[in-house]
Amino acid sequence: MSGWDRIRASGSRLGGGGRSRNSQTTVHLGRVQPQHPGHRTIHCNDREANLPVKFKGNSVSTTKYNLFTFLPKGLFEQFRRVANLYFLMISILSTTPISPVHPVTNVVPLSLVLFVSLVKEAFEDWKRLLNDRVINSTPVDVLQGQKWESIPWKKLQVGDLVRIKQDGFFPADILFLASSNPDGVCYIETANLDGETNLKIRKALERTWDYLHPDKAAEFEGEIQCEQPNNSLYTFTGNLITQKQTLPLSPNQILLRGCSLRNTEYIVGAVVFTGHETKVMMNSMNVPSKRSTLERKLDKLILTLFGVLFLMCFIGAIGSGIFINRKYYYLGLREGVEDQFNPSNRFVVAILTMFTLITLYSTIIPISLYVSIEMIKFIQSTQFINKDLHMYHIESNTPALARTSNLNEELGQVEYIFSDKTGTLTRNLMEFFKCSIGGEVYGTGITEIERGAAQRNGLNIDEVKKSAAAVHEKGFNFDDARLMRGGWRNESNAETCKEFFRCLAICHTVLPEGDESPEKITYQAASPDEAALVTAAKNFGFFFYRRTPTMIKVRESHVEKMGKVQDIQYEILNVLEFNSTRKRQSVICRYPNGRLVLYCKGADTVIYERLVDGDNNLKKVTRAHLEQFGSSGLRTLCLAYKDLSSEWYESWNEKFIQAKSSLRDREKKLDEVSELIEKDLILIGSTAIEDKLQEGVPSCIETLSRAGIKIWVLTGDKMETAINIAYACNLINNDMKQFTISSETDAIREVESRGDQVEIARVLRDWVKQELKKCMDDAQHYLHTVSRPKLALIIDGKCLMYALDPTLRVTLLNLSLNCTSVVCCRVSPLQKAQVTSLVKKGARKITLSIGDGANDVSMIQAAHVGVGISGLEGMQAVMASDFAIAQFRFLTDLLLVHGRWSYLRLCKVVTYFFYKNLTFTLTQFWFTFQTGFSGQRFYDDWFQSLYNVIFTALPVIILGLFDKDVSATLSKKYPQLYKEGIRNTFFKWRVVAVWAFFSVFQSLVLYHSTVAASRSSLNTSGKMIGLWDVSTMAFTCVVVTVNLRLLMACNLITRWHHISIGGSILAWFIFIFIYSGIMTPYDRQENIFFVIYVLMSSFYFYFTLLLIPIFALLGDFAYQGIQRWLFPYDYQIIQEIHKNDPEVSSRVELLEIGNDLTPDEQRSYALSQLPRETSKHTGFAFDSPGYESFFALQAGVLAPHKAWDVCRRASMRQQPAPPKN
Repeated sequence: MSGWDRIRASGSRLGGGGRSRNSQTTVHLGRVQPQHPGHRTIHCNDREANLPVKFKGNSVSTTKYNLFTFLPKGLFEQFRRVANLYFLMISILSTTPISPVHPVTNVVPLSLVLFVSLVKEAFEDWKRLLNDRVINSTPVDVLQGQKWESIPWKKLQVGDLVRIKQDGFFPADILFLASSNPDGVCYIETANLDGETNLKIRKALERTWDYLHPDKAAEFEGEIQCEQPNNSLYTFTGNLITQKQTLPLSPNQILLRGCSLRNTEYIVGAVVFTGHETKVMMNSMNVPSKRSTLERKLDKLILTLFGVLFLMCFIGAIGSGIFINRKYYYLGLREGVEDQFNPSNRFVVAILTMFTLITLYSTIIPISLYVSIEMIKFIQSTQFINKDLHMYHIESNTPALARTSNLNEELGQVEYIFSDKTGTLTRNLMEFFKCSIGGEVYGTGITEIERGAAQRNGLNIDEVKKSAAAVHEKGFNFDDARLMRGGWRNESNAETCKEFFRCLAICHTVLPEGDESPEKITYQAASPDEAALVTAAKNFGFFFYRRTPTMIKVRESHVEKMGKVQDIQYEILNVLEFNSTRKRQSVICRYPNGRLVLYCKGADTVIYERLVDGDNNLKKVTRAHLEQFGSSGLRTLCLAYKDLSSEWYESWNEKFIQAKSSLRDREKKLDEVSELIEKDLILIGSTAIEDKLQEGVPSCIETLSRAGIKIWVLTGDKMETAINIAYACNLINNDMKQFTISSETDAIREVESRGDQVEIARVLRDWVKQELKKCMDDAQHYLHTVSRPKLALIIDGKCLMYALDPTLRVTLLNLSLNCTSVVCCRVSPLQKAQVTSLVKKGARKITLSIGDGANDVSMIQAAHVGVGISGLEGMQAVMASDFAIAQFRFLTDLLLVHGRWSYLRLCKVVTYFFYKNLTFTLTQFWFTFQTGFSGQRFYDDWFQSLYNVIFTALPVIILGLFDKDVSATLSKKYPQLYKEGIRNTFFKWRVVAVWAFFSVFQSLVLYHSTVAASRSSLNTSGKMIGLWDVSTMAFTCVVVTVNLRLLMACNLITRWHHISIGGSILAWFIFIFIYSGIMTPYDRQENIFFVIYVLMSSFYFYFTLLLIPIFALLGDFAYQGIQRWLFPYDYQIIQEIHKNDPEVSSRVELLEIGNDLTPDEQRSYALSQLPRETSKHTGFAFDSPGYESFFALQAGVLAPHKAWDVCRRASMRQQPAPPKN
């Protein structure tokens, strides 16, 4: 009786009973608690046997909250911010008797901020919940009795047998048992895991091929013993015990959740891991949380405001303790007076007054600052960066993508860029270009690197005329008649050529697709290099066209005699796969005549270590060819082979099977067994593949260098290749003084040949220490010369390993920081991250890492800002990044335009927030001196509550979205402007101090001028102006002044600035007209009743409103004029240079895209054609589709002249205006 039958017999049904509740339990993301310390045992097709273990269910929840945890957890997240916690404390204090203000003053703004934040959290979580419901409800076929029944994913349990149809997704991690394809093979696509669209082949164990149909599958009884759930996508260790046999399991039999079935009608499998325990869910961790440098400095500013607040309250408390006295009889300070005003205990008076003033001055901390900044950053990311047509790659249909909005302004302060080479600086479109076979070089082409090197040396290389035998197709750009069309048969090394071509055609994991003809077939490869090598074999006459897990078919031409074509079937016995540690791949195959051969290809350093002794001349010549290829910027691989005897192979294969069956340290044991057979190899030759530079890389690097950004290249390629790529992309030139620290010296090679690891380590460490000291001394000498040449450092991975030692790390850092360019060769992914962290933490500089492959993930996550290239090496780098772009050249727009503008805007937003809140609070502070430090409030509670929320909220958001100093074109034309961000020019303490000084000045003017003017003023009934009249007048002047001050801070003023500022001032008047016109019995603020109507009937109101804001802003006006005249910023100089430029449309002219656009792309293109804002300083913030969607009806607004510009121009020689057409 099967497990399903037993469940039915016990009265349980799928989806009912206590057991099914366990299966439907929603699994939340978190740390997995292992059920067993060693391994898990799974009974296939037997739910009852699996019940005691209580495996996790298959329902997955990616939400952060549920109905019960939303409020407590959401509020906890909000109150982790110091400012919110501070306002919570203030709100609590405002409910006590010592508070001079109504609780609504602080509760309303805090509640509004929390409400907006919680609504945003709830909305995002709701979208996650809906997505989870769709996924959990997806149907899947499960074996019940002897038939397939459809159930939702969430009811799936460990051990169930499932059937997945073509193009369906795997609902859990599944053990592959049987396939509708012959030989138990299926094809899967892993795009959801790593972004790679090439198909992978999976093969079921031969013993389980028969369990395909439901009647046969119902008979399957097996026990899986496997590893505990883990997040390693590419490893799996386990055994299947069935019919008293133990069968080893490998990743080739595991189908992971999230992958999809392709080119296969259906497969049958057993569920191994479910829900959160699946490998994809265990990898569903967020990118490490990053905070921008400006945000961290903002925290320091907030702490400074806390200090100012404490100082103001302390002064008030001391003043209160001194002032309080019974001699002021009119205050009624008798014996029974409350403690806060009891002269008998001045200390208590001071303490209570301190708390009173804390609530009174609480507005000094801008509560709406965080919400405003988040809103600004979000719109900048989604509307400006994501929809920038300048960063849209037409060929791949890939726009830029801001995966986080927290780091926008960080893009404007980057000083160091760490870049991968392959796929980042280069196209990762590999083409077979040259080769070396048996000591002879083949291929006559000239690479871009060679042409660039010749031009640097003043030579002019003519284009080489291609022969009639030349072939150029995707992956193959080779020209040499000696090898093409069977020409290799006439070579002296024809047998070696044959082994070379067979190695290319057999030693790989490529999958052929399409018709089995050379013209129509396509290759699905794990990397572009592999596809290029197989394509080369095809063009040389060894056409690989079909494969199964145990066989490869190759159509060979010209082998027996010229023109003869024959199909040869090679039996694949073992595949020793490539990984980053082995750096090689081997295939053991059997020829039709019984010959056993091991073909191996890999990095030259790895292959040379495993060559048979002898034939040193071939090794020496091939090494020279490798260096020649590297100097030409080509990627190289060495090819070798070894004939095997049947006895030796059978003996080795037993050890291989044992290692493959091991549950512990399987990978390590497999590597050890592979070492036994991958030795005494015979060198065949080497391949050279060209990876061309991406379009626009040299000009982009030159522009970034002029912007003050230092670029480091971290690559796993050989030193010669990396250096030549660096030359080709203007990273290094002949005018630079180059320091090279390499382990490829005769002395080090001699020590390495002895094999003593301790001696090798000692010699290398001493060598690196000596070279670092020498380079550092030379660098100091060059930096003190008159010419001060630029410096470049080139170092390889072996030397870098010792240079990163704690004793040498500081020297390496100091040397590197003095260099304009640094190239690190032969480095591992870990070393990439270590170098990035060295500069990030050691030098405290803003760093950016950019890469396109899985080996770049650690480097991307280690930097302040991570940028992923949407390339051909999958999407792992993009998924780990903060920003994603399609081409390296788009960094120019991302940094010099969007990054710089975001930094400039947010600096203004933060300092303006600081200014307007300090100005408002100081007017209350000056009033305290006239009230005996009693804590009497100057403003009505609602004035204080709505000041940040309504009356000054919108203009600062408009400033943060649309302000720009110069256009996008000028930002790229004058990249030196970017240095202002690197120096943090606009958010220094000096800048904050200037804003604070004018805040103090304006608050003094606003308060004392309003009060002084009121002393001689009378209302229409002949009475003197009272407290609430003066405070309402003062508040009106504050609102008008701070809003007008924002206009003075803008470099570009549009109608939306006018609308937001005018609307904010108008909102104040509408509010006060309504508020002062009504009164309720429960209203504490009855003193405000009819105040504005009385004020507006007097001359005092108009006189004060007209003159006081002008007088208050006079100081700022004079300061900005003098600063622009005598101490201009760089961008102000550029503005002056281009002030007479004719108005030009900044419309983006797209290339012809055709009709292959999606609806969203068509909409983006249509929006790009809308009329745009015209301004002398127009830039991309107004050119993007996000802007047009907001301003589509706008015909154009000219930027008005600033008053100080007019003054300055009047003092300069008049220049004739450009003629108008």
